[in-house]
Amino acid sequence: MEPLAATIRPKSLKEFVGQKHLVGKGKPLELAIAKKHLFSFILWGPPGVGKTTLARIYASELNADFHDLSAVSAGKDDIRKIVEESRGRLKLDARPNILFLDEIHRFNKSQQDYLLPFVESGELTLIGATTENPSFEVISPLLSRCRVFVLNELTPEEMSEIVDRAAKNLRVKLNAEPKDWLIQMANGDARQAILMIEATKQLYGSITIKSLKETLQSKFLRYDKKGEEHYNTISAFIKSMRASQPDAALYYLARMLDAGEDPKFIARRMVVFASEDIGLAQPTALVVANEIFRAVETIGLPECAINLGHGVVYLAQAKKDRRAYNALGKAMADVKKYGNLPIPLQIRNAQTKLMKDLGYGAGYEKYTKEDLLPDKLKKKKYLL
Repeated sequence: MEPLAATIRPKSLKEFVGQKHLVGKGKPLELAIAKKHLFSFILWGPPGVGKTTLARIYASELNADFHDLSAVSAGKDDIRKIVEESRGRLKLDARPNILFLDEIHRFNKSQQDYLLPFVESGELTLIGATTENPSFEVISPLLSRCRVFVLNELTPEEMSEIVDRAAKNLRVKLNAEPKDWLIQMANGDARQAILMIEATKQLYGSITIKSLKETLQSKFLRYDKKGEEHYNTISAFIKSMRASQPDAALYYLARMLDAGEDPKFIARRMVVFASEDIGLAQPTALVVANEIFRAVETIGLPECAINLGHGVVYLAQAKKDRRAYNALGKAMADVKKYGNLPIPLQIRNAQTKLMKDLGYGAGYEKYTKEDLLPDKLKKKKYLL
């Protein structure tokens, strides 16, 4: 039996919900589809917001051969097979070949290097999908040949439309209270909401807040690198390190690794944590976290799990100091509030004689104790 998410998947932009900045009238993807414009692009956004659906609609509207691969399990041989099959078909069928590569960030550099010439030559038109920033994960030559479209979380109104569609397909009644609870729980992830409706109907027959909660707590919903459990686990991991509990942090690390989480995703969060939560208390934590990330890149699984474990224990046991992180947040708030306030003349760069005549750099002392903030912010303290 086909999963509900596949059954109700939109077949055209008319049925598609969300991402109006991309598929609304006159927007980039709507125009590309309307004009049959063939080009490679990457869809970057959170889980369950329509990346795969948009790729399928685009390929269908351009009458292309659509090849669907997941970078988690695919490799060079899969790419080679698609290319060889398309070359054999070209004499009879001139349709373009679109390769949809889900979780493109999971393709390593060697695999991306292998894919690059086929994209350059036009033998394959690439549509990549990723929840990670492609500028970190996609090699520059490949990224330069793709447009990047950023997808947003679905709004409650958009989620409501999708939830109603799922309930109608299952012929199940969904009252306002459980519907609101489900939308809040799914947090903009349509796939998660659809899965919850389908699972709850299968397990309990009716959909109430109680049956939804029972489904959520059951083993029916396993760790999903695209779903809510992914974010729950990384959140628990960070909060365990923040609370200086290495045992809990190691447990959540083990859960993520066992579920097949990308070790670079984990290491990147550790680098952020080193500055955000440890900061001035132990500045060398950032050095250690960066070296852990480099080790993960160099060694790979399974051995890099040892590096991650080492780093997690170190970061969890380190003293914590969020003052620098909090101070930056306050400074950013003032920048947004006041805009570009005039910089004091004595610390402006006097590049020309006119600038010097105007007082740029006048009275500047390297080690002055005078407040160098703009006049409106004099005596303001961010770092407490």
